Amino acid sequence: MQTNLFVKEHILLFLKGVAMGSADVIPGVSGGTIAFISGIYERLLNAIRSVDATALRLLFSWQIKQFWQRTDATFLVVLLSGIGTAVLALSKLILYLLSAYPELLWSFFFGLIVASATVIAQSVQRWNLATFLCLLAGIIIAFWITIAVPVETPTGLWFIFLSGAVAICAMILPGISGSFILLLMSKYEYIIRALTELNIKVIVTFALGCIAGLLTFSHILHWLLKRYHDLAVALLMGFMLGSLNKVWPWKHVLAYHTDRHGKLKPILESNVLPSEYLELTGKEPLLAACIALCLLGFVLVYVIERISVNKQS
Repeated sequence: MQTNLFVKEHILLFLKGVAMGSADVIPGVSGGTIAFISGIYERLLNAIRSVDATALRLLFSWQIKQFWQRTDATFLVVLLSGIGTAVLALSKLILYLLSAYPELLWSFFFGLIVASATVIAQSVQRWNLATFLCLLAGIIIAFWITIAVPVETPTGLWFIFLSGAVAICAMILPGISGSFILLLMSKYEYIIRALTELNIKVIVTFALGCIAGLLTFSHILHWLLKRYHDLAVALLMGFMLGSLNKVWPWKHVLAYHTDRHGKLKPILESNVLPSEYLELTGKEPLLAACIALCLLGFVLVYVIERISVNKQS
């Protein structure tokens, strides 16, 4: 009887990981939000933070059982297996949609990010001059990054490691998407492609960056959110709003470059109105469908938020 209960609990935990992984593949939907909704958020944070100097001493002294118990490793392994399964399963679909229907996909992402920004704004307990300044700073910094950084950021392993370290922080924050961070760093499609092509070198480097980010930034973020919660959330909200420039669905490519595979890749793009899109690109703007998908993305985040609120009560 206990064995059946153990198996059922871990199958359910694996499925929660699948839900988190599915969310993390989509810019604007946070895996941390899914963890919160499904009731494992606090346990996840505690498990991550338990990987400290004491835990490492247990590991390096081969006290594996004590290390396993201290870090709640069974929980982490099952959950991460579910997350990894979802990421691998959905990456090919996302890559196809980016290639075949970019306007529709970016519209969906646009709605997701706008809704996510408004949802996390609700967690700011007190809006004042300081929080508004942090919001404004986040918007300016993120917008500047979207226009200052080329479409193609470095593909060196050091930058892949950094991308993983920074993006993984979003996974443990309800309302902030790790894929959104990759999108901001111009590495979303690159990492998705590495997953679909099983580029082991890139995948391992990115994973190591994720591990380093979790072990380092989880403690920093915990301290920051505990001491300066409203300021930190306002800054994060500003990053999301400022980045909308990057996910605008209708873009006109101004300049290309040839990558190492001999394919033309855009290096400079400008956002255009839907009315100008057909004239400049020769493609239909698909305005009605784009608006519908934007609204769908917006509603999806609010449905998740409502479930989360009901879960708390």
